[in-house]
Amino acid sequence: MKQEARLAETPQQPDAGDRNEAQTPAPLSGATLRSRITVEGADRAPHRTFLRAMGLDDEAIAKPFVGVMSTHGENTPCSLSLRPQAEAAKMGVAMAGGTPFEFTTVSVSDGVSMNHRGMRMSLMSRELIADSIELVMRGHAYDALIGFAGCDKTLPGIMMAMVRLNCPSVFMYGGAMLPGQFEGRPVSTVNAYEAVGGLYAGTVTPEHLIALEQECSPTVGSCPGQFTANTMAMVSEVVGLALPGTAMLPAVYSQRLSLARQCGAAVLRILKDGGPLPRDLVTRKSIENACAAVAATGGSTNAGLHLPAIAHEAGIRFTLDDVAEVFQRTPLLGDLQPGGRFLARDLHYAGGVSAVIRALLDGGYLHADALTLSGRTLAEAHAATPAPDGTVVRSHAAPLHPTGGVVVLKGSLCPDGALIKIAGLRQLVFRGTARVFEGEEDCTDAVRQRSYQEGDVLIIRNEGPKGGPGMREMLGTTALIYGQGMGEKVALLTDGRFSGATRGMCIGYACPEAAEGGPIALVKDGDPILIDCTARRIDLLVDDAELARRRAAWRPRQAERLAGVMEKYARLVGPANLGAVTHAGAVVWPRLG
Repeated sequence: MKQEARLAETPQQPDAGDRNEAQTPAPLSGATLRSRITVEGADRAPHRTFLRAMGLDDEAIAKPFVGVMSTHGENTPCSLSLRPQAEAAKMGVAMAGGTPFEFTTVSVSDGVSMNHRGMRMSLMSRELIADSIELVMRGHAYDALIGFAGCDKTLPGIMMAMVRLNCPSVFMYGGAMLPGQFEGRPVSTVNAYEAVGGLYAGTVTPEHLIALEQECSPTVGSCPGQFTANTMAMVSEVVGLALPGTAMLPAVYSQRLSLARQCGAAVLRILKDGGPLPRDLVTRKSIENACAAVAATGGSTNAGLHLPAIAHEAGIRFTLDDVAEVFQRTPLLGDLQPGGRFLARDLHYAGGVSAVIRALLDGGYLHADALTLSGRTLAEAHAATPAPDGTVVRSHAAPLHPTGGVVVLKGSLCPDGALIKIAGLRQLVFRGTARVFEGEEDCTDAVRQRSYQEGDVLIIRNEGPKGGPGMREMLGTTALIYGQGMGEKVALLTDGRFSGATRGMCIGYACPEAAEGGPIALVKDGDPILIDCTARRIDLLVDDAELARRRAAWRPRQAERLAGVMEKYARLVGPANLGAVTHAGAVVWPRLG
């Protein structure tokens, strides 16, 4: 819904970049501002008293109200860099003629909740983040929104809220931490996860593990590889919700404060110009562009869950099938961890997200006419971007792999799709026999005890959006397998999720999930399974008559008694191939109220 802008009643103002700093920005016409419903008229005197109690005067009350939100907190290093950036954005809002209001919302640390029942809260938090932002923005009738995110689910959650509200919005990622140094090489949290597997395998000593642990995460910020946070940060630039250059700049770099102030100026410009608004930016074309960037960088498989959810907020049906189509036609160009060699900091020095966009534009893999936050097209915004460096980001003419680093598999075992990251895999075909586990803990215990063998396909079921509920990610388990040297000697299939840091022959997001009676619910120990990433298939090699007998005998697993947020989530959540969303989508927010 386009912002109605009665600019005929207000003199046109120059862009923030052209304005003399000594000039005071002229206020917007009250008719353009949602916030006026809370402050204008005699019956709003009680409302104004609340604003005055917060130190606002008549001049501040007369200006546009801008929500500046973040997931700042002390539960994860991902969020610890956000408060200073939010403060800088508030300064930018004030300098550009607005009145900022800071608020925060929850985050759940994937790092701390990993590999225990707390991980069920991670994906649920994405919906709660989006909902809580909507509550504050609509309840207070703020005119515009700037959002700062750090940990994995906070990024899509904030972007979902922006698209849902469709008010002037600017997104900014808080940045990744710098890598540590250990034994002469860069290390991150993933190295610690995999070293635990080495400990159980007897190839790593306890002393080595403790020494590594102390070096893996030397600064605040998100995990430094092309894991979920950095993948979705890249998405924010590609779809146009974020300013260029914000995604790969490390969290501890002071330049972030300057960029945050620019966000304040940008959101006031959008408010005055009437756009582009989030639904002008998040279109089918831009979502396809985001898919291409994920594929080209071997990004997180979680993007296959989050991109359909973001599209859903705009009323765009974008399924795992649509994701698969873009992944298949896009080459792998970024040599980024976990499948490759380099980290977010390296990509920043190689040109950042702009370098990836430039390489994809040169090859014709993006919709060049998609809009960006500046109002220019993607091609116009990146016309002056240098060619990729050829090392961190390859040219489209010299890809690392002819198709993307993430692949959607379909077949008799996952008819609605499943996801695997193939970047860095040495073999793309695996045939093995099923070893079935009814939940993550049972499989993890077997892996710790090394009571599995080469050729097994480890099946972890009942961990889908409904079945979990919450669709836990399995980095703790997959990293143990990889650390034990078995990363491509066994396969793992789950209706749960994976961290963006997972590598190896690991397939997740199996749809339909076991709780919905998907074929993964019918697998038995010893069943032969064929995984062919080249053909994009995953098949249960059991004859139809036997599967029909099993289906007739299948009964849903008796679920544990739920309450609170898990009960509500399990009742509402949809399937993973549609984004695991919890509402009908495309909410229209009236201009006022």
